[in-house]
Amino acid sequence: MPATSLKFLKTFQVAARLGSFTAAATEMCVTASAISHQIRALEEQLGVALFERAPRALKLTEAGLRLLAQIEPAFAILEDAIAQLHGRRGRVTLRIQVPPFFAQELLLPRLAAFSAAYPDTDLQIATRSAPTEPHGADADVSVALGSGQWPGLLARLLFAQSFVPACSPALLRESGVRRFSDLAGESLIVHSRRADLWDRWAQAVGIVAFRPRQQIRFDTMSAVVDAAERGVGFALVATPLTHSRFARGTLARVFAQQVGTGESYYALARTGDAGQGAVRALLDWLVLECSARGSATARDERDEQDERNSASREYSSFAGHRRPV
Repeated sequence: MPATSLKFLKTFQVAARLGSFTAAATEMCVTASAISHQIRALEEQLGVALFERAPRALKLTEAGLRLLAQIEPAFAILEDAIAQLHGRRGRVTLRIQVPPFFAQELLLPRLAAFSAAYPDTDLQIATRSAPTEPHGADADVSVALGSGQWPGLLARLLFAQSFVPACSPALLRESGVRRFSDLAGESLIVHSRRADLWDRWAQAVGIVAFRPRQQIRFDTMSAVVDAAERGVGFALVATPLTHSRFARGTLARVFAQQVGTGESYYALARTGDAGQGAVRALLDWLVLECSARGSATARDERDEQDERNSASREYSSFAGHRRPV
């Protein structure tokens, strides 16, 4: 195959991974027009369409999906070989793929500790909101959400995903929300990828025909949580990922009742890589850190519930002993 086709294949791989010609152009330091031209040239060489193009969407065709699955391992091998040539003697590079909100809330605040413990390990971290697969060919360790069943991969459980109603402390004080049904009169923040989550929570706590006054939608969990902190409305936020925000007092739990999704976060590695020193060390570290986070979250939830029970008893005592007017 001509040398130019290798360049076009790399362009295709980057565009497919990012799901955008514009994003691929930024990463490759060329124009979006150049990316589009190279993709069309590759399609002409191969005789198949690789993308379904729409005004605001870019989707791989079946042929594009097959091609991506075949070339990603090859590019990963090439990149590894080049990294070894340019790397310092005795050093290891770990490539990590994590969801953006997980990276923001759990990985990044603790990453310095891992780096200090393993100073000879270099890290390459990719945060993709919608990766084409849970563990890409260019990753050594991934964090993914699912059932834990991925053929050919070792999956180590980190924690189950659940969501709890939360808002800013000021909004909680001012709103007068005391019962589950009170939320129907408030503005609810919705994650567009989990549009039915509030309905599922309402069903779990026994609310029938739950119709909120207003819905405000965001396309990322990070935006959902930030909006809740700023008093925009009430949101269902992921636990225990938001533990630090509750601990700082920037978020307040509205009710203790949570809703699960049936999915959990897992640390993934290929079965052939999982026993390697650096990969095993990162997997062990992720499991340990997430276990500590889960324990802290459970402890805080118990403390909050105890405080609420105490406040409820005090109020009942006061109401029972006050004199009639």
